Amino acid sequence: MNGEELTEQETALYDRQIRVWGADAQRRLSKSHILVYGMKGTVAEFCKNIVLAGVGSVTLVDDREVTEEALSANFLILPDENLYHGKTLAEVCCDSLKEFNPMVHVSVEKGDISTFGVEFFGKFDAVVISCCSLAKKKLINQKRQKLPKRVAFYTVDCRGCCGEIFVDLKDYKYSKKKLEETVECQLEFPSFEDTISVPWKALPKRVSKLYFAMRVIEQFEDAEGRNPGETSIADLPGVLKLRKELCETNSVNESQIPDALLERLLIGTSEYPPVCAIIGGILGQEVIKAISGKGDPLKNFFFFDAMDGKGLIEDISEPKPVS
Repeated sequence: MNGEELTEQETALYDRQIRVWGADAQRRLSKSHILVYGMKGTVAEFCKNIVLAGVGSVTLVDDREVTEEALSANFLILPDENLYHGKTLAEVCCDSLKEFNPMVHVSVEKGDISTFGVEFFGKFDAVVISCCSLAKKKLINQKRQKLPKRVAFYTVDCRGCCGEIFVDLKDYKYSKKKLEETVECQLEFPSFEDTISVPWKALPKRVSKLYFAMRVIEQFEDAEGRNPGETSIADLPGVLKLRKELCETNSVNESQIPDALLERLLIGTSEYPPVCAIIGGILGQEVIKAISGKGDPLKNFFFFDAMDGKGLIEDISEPKPVS
């Protein structure tokens, strides 16, 4: 977009949104650049939401081929094989996303994201990653942290009927309405590495069981050299062994991570479209809030389990020493 003002075309297209969050927020959105890695069903829902909201550009990274599993949850992949034969997942999703809003520039970047230099990530205002190993999450976040500018960082993971979002906005300032006043607020977010390094015994007693279960599965895949979702019920003995070790190390009762929950995460490697819609919708809202500077951001984990229909926000941070 040239200049600071919205064009007549943008003002007309985004009229309803401008009435909700104002022209200034829409201007920020229209100038924003979002990097997305891992085109799963949840991420497809997220991309649809931010493209319709009118971000400036979306860059997709995912060199994998289209599979039957991808077809089952990713609505951006049209069922006609002739439309995606010989194309990567990112290319197929890019073609579909362009149809949602021609005013948003959607493009594809090829290659292994873990090999991209620090300066590459500096081109964006937000980085959203999925389908990522624990080691790759850490590596991408470390590169982002070296940047002089603030780049929002999100991870999203959907396993069967369960989903997780992690948010790091670094030192974040925003405004919100309180009664008739607009209040300026500030939040400091811990990094991904610092968050998952918080000792379990230092966490509040009622932290979501899904938080612990996701960390066990994540560490199991990392130790076994598996990609996310490359698990089955046959891995349960190994996962239970790791749970026992982690609980002993962290002085946490194993009942905090029920067998049944771990079984569901191991079996539910495919995404459920309704859960994708919920998680992708919330992630879209969070990125829009972070870019526009309007409203309280989620800090710093969100969990959803379709078994009980509950969504939980957990602030997992290193406890501050009492002075």
